[in-house]
Amino acid sequence: MNGLLSLYTRAAGLADRQADWLLPTAARLVFAGVLFGYFWASAGTKLDGVFTPSLGSYAQIYPKAFEAAGYDVSQMGLWHRLVVLAGAWAEYILPALIVLGLITRLAALGMVGFVALQSLTDIYGHGIAAGAWFDRASDALILDQRAFWMLLFLVLILKGAGPLSADRLLKQANFRLAA
Repeated sequence: MNGLLSLYTRAAGLADRQADWLLPTAARLVFAGVLFGYFWASAGTKLDGVFTPSLGSYAQIYPKAFEAAGYDVSQMGLWHRLVVLAGAWAEYILPALIVLGLITRLAALGMVGFVALQSLTDIYGHGIAAGAWFDRASDALILDQRAFWMLLFLVLILKGAGPLSADRLLKQANFRLAA
């Protein structure tokens, strides 16, 4: 029994030593493979030009207000336009920063806010069922799926980008300049 416990302790120690580089690297790789394309495709539906929101963007972000305005963009205010543009740019910029590993903690924190607002819009604006936790079903579009997204972002916020990142290169360059 002592031999088994000793083997477990050595394996756990090895895992602990690898966590600082493996967790953030894996989190960014999973983000790139699973969510990067999703967010970029979504952003692409929101813009007709760099400063021109698409018609559908108002329906996505302000579904009830846009319906109340008779789907007439001219009835939407400057605030609505700015929020739509900021949302679209965020869907391009924040995922790119995470994949590059550039200001990763801040980008992941921004994604937490973005996904929280996206989820609230889906639930209250579009009427999508949030689902429930601890219900034996793991397929709720909002609570279950986005909880995994948030866990991924939490790893990046707490651990940073990992060794294969622009953050690491900048840190090394800054260290060399300071020395």
